[in-house]
Parts: sequence; C-alpha cells; structure tokens
Amino acid sequence: MLPDLGNHAGFIIASYAVSLVVIATLIAWIRYDYARQKSVLAELEARGLRRRSAAQPPRKGTPTGAPTGSKA
Repeated sequence: MLPDLGNHAGFIIASYAVSLVVIATLIAWIRYDYARQKSVLAELEARGLRRRSAAQPPRKGTPTGAPTGSKA
C-alpha cells in the first residue's frame, strides 16, 4: 500500500512528520492569538477606547484631502 521510498524512506517520513507538527503548531498558535486579541479588544472597548481609524471630523481650516504640516 505504501509507495517504495527506497533508502531515503526514513528521511522522507521524518520530513512529513516534522512538517505536520509545524503546521499544526502554527494553526494552534494562530487560534490562541486570535482568541487573546479578541479578548484584549473587548476589554479596550469596554473601557471606552475606540479604534483610531474611526471617522473623525476634519480639522477646521484644512481642506479635505490637503496634506497637513507642509509649508507651501
């Protein structure tokens, strides 16, 4: 049932095993970090902090789209 891997069977099987362990570890780490980041975000929002990218009113005297801080 298994293909004939010749003299390199041990190396090939070990490579697949290491790859599977690394991929499984990355998946577990990503899931853990996602849950942690989600709880941190919920805590910040509960304290009243919002994202910086939320819409803010434009500054007075600055036309929309004009660069700020330039000496023209």
